[in-house]
Amino acid sequence: MLEKAEGRWALLATGPDGSRTRLTVRPVQPVSVVKRRVEAFPDYVPEAWGGWQKGFCLPELRTQECSSRDALDPDSLRIESESGELFEFGRDYDGDPAWGSFGRLPDGRIPAGGTVLLSYRYFPQRLDSVVLNNAGQLEVREGELSMATPEPPPLKPGECRIGNVFFCGRPEELSEQMLFPIYETAYPETDLSAFARRLLPQTLAKLRCGEPLRVLAWGDSVTAASYLPSESLRWQEQFVERLRKRFLKAAIELKTVAWGGKCSSTFLETHPGYEELVLGAEPDLVISEFVNDAGLPAEEISANYNRFKRDFNAAGIEWIILTPHYIRPDWMGLDRQNDIDDDPRLYVKVIREFAVKNAVALADASLRYGRLWRQGIPYNTLMSNSINHPVGRGHAIFADALTALFPDR
Repeated sequence: MLEKAEGRWALLATGPDGSRTRLTVRPVQPVSVVKRRVEAFPDYVPEAWGGWQKGFCLPELRTQECSSRDALDPDSLRIESESGELFEFGRDYDGDPAWGSFGRLPDGRIPAGGTVLLSYRYFPQRLDSVVLNNAGQLEVREGELSMATPEPPPLKPGECRIGNVFFCGRPEELSEQMLFPIYETAYPETDLSAFARRLLPQTLAKLRCGEPLRVLAWGDSVTAASYLPSESLRWQEQFVERLRKRFLKAAIELKTVAWGGKCSSTFLETHPGYEELVLGAEPDLVISEFVNDAGLPAEEISANYNRFKRDFNAAGIEWIILTPHYIRPDWMGLDRQNDIDDDPRLYVKVIREFAVKNAVALADASLRYGRLWRQGIPYNTLMSNSINHPVGRGHAIFADALTALFPDR
């Protein structure tokens, strides 16, 4: 396993025979962009939400809809005119160096609609592996570069991965937060099928007998998942497909109602909203996913979810609450991506307690995300926008949590 960082770019690793090996890793090298031509260089918009939206976002730093924070070397940025006149930060242009977004200042020397040339250096992400090779030796194998979703390098038949090293941002030396020893190869499943038998009896009965089952996936941008290359990768599609394979008679009708950037309160406050789109769909089973509810105060969460419970009970609707995935560490109050089993968000605590108190089925995806580090995976490498939009294999974790509630047949 990986033991500790030792020296600027070295680490200690222990093989299966107990022998210790000192290995050297190669830091990610900066990539240079020279005189990128930008026509109609936009104004700087300091009030824009999200640092990547405050001006022209450097294309190489772009992720799915945002940018890779701290990837830019801010000291390397040079903005000049086509004639070679060098512009000054704070005088001619401003921006958010952390997110790599810049724009002109109205009183500066860059004319409105003017063309500028940008030169800079940036650092992609990389996920390397410490591998026990077929010669019985430990070696460091480099992964491919990516701005948001680096994956560990492939193994050859017979090889074993004992840990990963995560390069993100501009580290000056190897740190413990970059080391991800592999303690387990999969989430430790337990038999949760009693929850479906006790809390979802109508759903389970319809799956078994082949009676039509109307499932409504309800949520925010993670449920809408318009950013994925295929709807088949969405958590609800993956989950329903698994149910169909498990219950061969199942006749499932899946409907999705989801609004990007919204929370459960938005549905209650909007018409048509909750009444028309959720209750009005007359589902047999509602599965709700609202990572955006993490921004609501506890009393509002409780009021919303108590109302949903009353309404669903009155309509004969069964309900599964999905706990949210982990999002960008600093947005969760975290300073690392390892040793994070316990979700620090109040929202997760509130809905876990609500589910127990009110006998509502809970699919705890948060627990699974919180243990990814034990599998050597920095969880944010599953976010296509480097913040909160899981890629397909991240959606599979939601499907795992849902499937775990149901018996094999």
